[in-house]
Amino acid sequence: MTEFDLDFYKVLFEELDPENLRKRFLKLLLKFQNVERGSIWIKQENRYVCIESLGSPTDTDTIKGTIMSVDQPSIVGWVMENAEMTVAEAGKDPRHYKEFEKGMKLKSHLIFAFPLILRDGQVYGVVQLIDTNPSSDPLNVDKKYLKLLKSIVDMGATALSNALYFSQQVEKNLELEQTLAGMQSDAQIIGQSRPFIEVMKQVRDYAATDFPVLISGESGTGKDLVATALHNLSSRKDKPFVVQNCSAIPDMLLESELFGYKKGAFTGATEDRIGLLKAADKGTVFLDEIGDMSLRLQSRLLRVIQNSEIKPLGDTKTYKISLRIISASNKDLQKAIAGKEFREDLFYRLNVLPIHLPPLRKRKKDIPLLLNYFLKREALKLVIPQKRISKKALQYLEDYQWEGNIRELENFVKYILSTVDNDIVGVNEIPDHFKKELYQRNTDNTFSFPQEPEFSGKSFSPASVESPFAGYSWEDLEKDYVLYLLNKNRWNITRAARDAKINRSTFDSRMKRLGINKK
Repeated sequence: MTEFDLDFYKVLFEELDPENLRKRFLKLLLKFQNVERGSIWIKQENRYVCIESLGSPTDTDTIKGTIMSVDQPSIVGWVMENAEMTVAEAGKDPRHYKEFEKGMKLKSHLIFAFPLILRDGQVYGVVQLIDTNPSSDPLNVDKKYLKLLKSIVDMGATALSNALYFSQQVEKNLELEQTLAGMQSDAQIIGQSRPFIEVMKQVRDYAATDFPVLISGESGTGKDLVATALHNLSSRKDKPFVVQNCSAIPDMLLESELFGYKKGAFTGATEDRIGLLKAADKGTVFLDEIGDMSLRLQSRLLRVIQNSEIKPLGDTKTYKISLRIISASNKDLQKAIAGKEFREDLFYRLNVLPIHLPPLRKRKKDIPLLLNYFLKREALKLVIPQKRISKKALQYLEDYQWEGNIRELENFVKYILSTVDNDIVGVNEIPDHFKKELYQRNTDNTFSFPQEPEFSGKSFSPASVESPFAGYSWEDLEKDYVLYLLNKNRWNITRAARDAKINRSTFDSRMKRLGINKK
């Protein structure tokens, strides 16, 4: 294998940046052809643009970035439009744009031009190799050599195609990461109901101050998101935001996490450790499920709030800190005070600015927005088409109690994305335990589940379901429709799926579920 071969394959298989690949590939072509100048052109609307040029420093600076009109006859234009290679003699070939070279003060003798055809068959651009040696004769160019040169250019075009695809995927991934990052943050705090609007007004007002905030509400209502929004909208937004869940953690461990410790403070303390309260200095600390904190630790936290200072375990010194404390609990802390489980003085220190988050069942107007948000976010994560909820299924979901609140709704979306093949989620796809809960709430047995009025392909109207198809089950109607599409397309499943406006794999799954065997 020659040095050229090694360099060539390195360029083809190692370089994934399109711009670097174009430069390196053009340099190798000039070396292989042993010519003085080369360039790569692409088409942009009604003009041809030189995006890469190699030769003498003067040539490179002069040609790169130049533009030729598509209306002007040129070798670049001919190759671009015909997708064929050509060898032309400068000055004699009618396609040669002599005025262009004269204006650029360039000289050419033989021009080798090849189309750069990508994997999808599209012409990406044209590569030109310029031989300035006046003794070169176009009639003496070996056809076998030209064939070899063309195959090298074609391999380079394939490598360029891969690099462009890779670059596009990187950009898409970055966009996806940015989208998901945004959706993981304050974009989740979405809604339009009156209770939601009232909470968000409190968040905006409270964020402008530095006083402690106590967030109450059932589990799964988004207390952590509200705490994050309070910090991000405050003057401390560029400082640390530290979170500690006080639930289901041993008392001693929670104390060491919050206050830190000195080496030797207890068995296993082999080095000094900064506590979360000190780590959050100048920023915000969010203490979730503070109702589960022991009375002993409540006393220590009260001193932190009163004196703005902390003392790590095993240390003899105290350290001044500046904190905003946001706390949250799903417990009724007033009842906890009455039961001697929570300190009243600490409660009043924490409850300067109270926020109560309403349960999802009192935010019915927000359910469609939240469903759409989670369907979009999870589909992006899984890189699958976004599913939609039918009107009748949405009507049912709005009536559901959502005891687990937003967290339960999020889990519902993950469940249907994992189990439902249809592009549109109907009543039949809703899990049985959801239906059981609604039956239990309707003890008079007058409740009935809404029936789907149409197929996902929108082939039957509500009126048609009530009259000629009234004696059929939903599955019968769906089976008839699938069979109709298959017979219409002579059992060509791909075409039938296209008519149903769903992908082939989804249509296959639907056939299997309905007991329809392929012919």
